[in-house]
This record gives sequence, structure tokens and C-alpha cells, in this order.
Amino acid sequence: MKIKPLGDYIVIEPITQEEKTKSGILLPSTVEKERPEQGKVIAVGPGKVTESGKVIPPEVKPGDIVLFTKYAPNEVKVDDKKYLIAKQEDILAILEQ
Repeated sequence: MKIKPLGDYIVIEPITQEEKTKSGILLPSTVEKERPEQGKVIAVGPGKVTESGKVIPPEVKPGDIVLFTKYAPNEVKVDDKKYLIAKQEDILAILEQ
């Protein structure tokens, strides 16, 4: 199944980092972790529509690695895979290599 976002919504695949303590101990996946704040953009909507009807295209594109606000995106599960759906305004930055 494919997700096609509407308006200024963006579909993000969260990137989970391996949890390691300061002493170097790896934490197992069963330990409750905080929600990730990084992800890969999978799909973007056409953009935000202004009151005058003009469409403002999104600043991100599929494949971008982004930082986003921790609790704003909505979590959805499609085909047993978790995704986050966020508004353009919830994206804080694009990470460049």
C-alpha cells in the first residue's frame, strides 16, 4: 500500500538510533525509548493552499533526512511498518551529509 499525503502533510519514516549508555552498554530494543526526532521523507503533499488559493510547494522532497518536533507528527502503521505524518511547519531542518 502507498501513502499519498494531502496538502502540506509529509510522510516520514522514523530513523531509530542504537541506544548506548555513556559507559558503552547497548540497550536492548525492549527498553522503552523516546520517540525519534529524525527521519527520512517518503512522500510529500502538493503544498499548503493560502487563503487566496495559491499553492505553496513544500521545502522538502522524498529522500531528505529531516529533524522534526518530537510530539507533533501523527504515528500510523501501514503494512506492519510505522510512519509519521507531519505538517511542513513541524519540520525543523534538513540534514545534509
